[in-house]
Amino acid sequence: MTSILFDFYQPNLNAVPCRPKEYDVSSLQPTSVIITFHNEARSTLLRTIVSVLNRSPAELIEEIILVDDASPNPQDGSLLDKIHKVKVLRNDKREGLMRSRVKGADAASAPILTFLDSHCECNTGWLEPLLNLVSHNRTHVVSPVIDVINMDDFRYVAASAELRGGFEWNLVFKWEYLSPPDRRDFAKDPTRIIRTPIIAGGLFSINREYFNELGKYDVQMDIWGGENLEISFRVWQCGGTLEIVPCSRVGHVFRKQHPYSFPGGSGAVFAKNTRRAAEVWMDGYKELYYAKVPLAKAVPFGSIDDRMAIRERLQCKPFKWYLKNVYPDLKVPQLMVVRQGSIQQGHRCIDTMGKSVYRTAEPAQVFQCHGAGGNQDWSLTKEGQIQHDDICLSMPASLFIGAPVVFQSCDQASKWYFNKDELIQSQDKPGFCVSATPDSNDLVFAICDQDDYLQKFEFD
Repeated sequence: MTSILFDFYQPNLNAVPCRPKEYDVSSLQPTSVIITFHNEARSTLLRTIVSVLNRSPAELIEEIILVDDASPNPQDGSLLDKIHKVKVLRNDKREGLMRSRVKGADAASAPILTFLDSHCECNTGWLEPLLNLVSHNRTHVVSPVIDVINMDDFRYVAASAELRGGFEWNLVFKWEYLSPPDRRDFAKDPTRIIRTPIIAGGLFSINREYFNELGKYDVQMDIWGGENLEISFRVWQCGGTLEIVPCSRVGHVFRKQHPYSFPGGSGAVFAKNTRRAAEVWMDGYKELYYAKVPLAKAVPFGSIDDRMAIRERLQCKPFKWYLKNVYPDLKVPQLMVVRQGSIQQGHRCIDTMGKSVYRTAEPAQVFQCHGAGGNQDWSLTKEGQIQHDDICLSMPASLFIGAPVVFQSCDQASKWYFNKDELIQSQDKPGFCVSATPDSNDLVFAICDQDDYLQKFEFD
């Protein structure tokens, strides 16, 4: 059994590049640290609190507000109430992350709010760089570099600082590397602030008045999920900026699955929350989300009148502005797509089999159609590529009858005709078509035959 210490030696990952940066603590505004939890292990929660207190200038920590989201054992939070500067609030019933964070923010007294997850470790010098930006510009919303704490033995592992937050059109958050020009600039100055289209959502600092003016969190969202995209869209489109601060590092325990339940099921909760974000902030681009997750349309999302009123009150910019000015690297399928949907051959559909990137060519396959989009959602582009995110249908290096159709990176992929006979025909090697196989899930090449049922594919 692993022994978890409450305070421990942690490598100062900021020491070398950030050493020249010194902060006049007296010029920085203090913060209220808000931590919500439900059924969190007491040792993990205590380590989070201890790291905040021990690695922050005392005068910058106004208070630590714990919001116990109806953990079955009330003592989980009440025992921590005895720690200096710690205040504990408790929900009578399960409210979820968003409503719990708003409850904590409403009780806060400091001019800056710092939200942390309940399973974090703050590194040396983590706080000053965040407060420095927010103290001097109230519309800056800033996040630390999020390092990894191994969930099994609590080893602290440094993450790359050359990452920013993004998303796929299914509205799932992802980490992505900076663009090559930005990486070159970062190599010259590794303390350089990184603009990020999306924040991970668990850890960030924001001016308290600005948080309130922006509309806090969408409290009609439930439990967890989608709130980071919603607040990211809102900050950018309504005049703020989102930034990652390399000289601030906080470790985070990344779990393989949620240690708590989702009333209504995690899929339905996430769909409701992301629908609310899409309906309020994405304008017509929300249809790209629905194309990726068609089953989401069946999930009720409630009234968004109050959120639309916030958008109108703040005179927020359209989502097209966000794509052009904040996230120009995001590929927008709508601009280059001829057809989109599942590619069906009988009862089977072309399926990525759960992979998002193919570094080498691998055999393409079909799988039982499920109608939920996801791995079976494909686009036929104007250029003739059959594409799923960064994966494309392609020819192998050596083409012959019976050769496997492959998945590979789109920058190396083949081009196709999808003709009126429902054949997928190679543009590069006319006469060769994609064919299913009767006794396996593999796709192969065959001489085009409009009467061959196995060569008939339908965009649905």
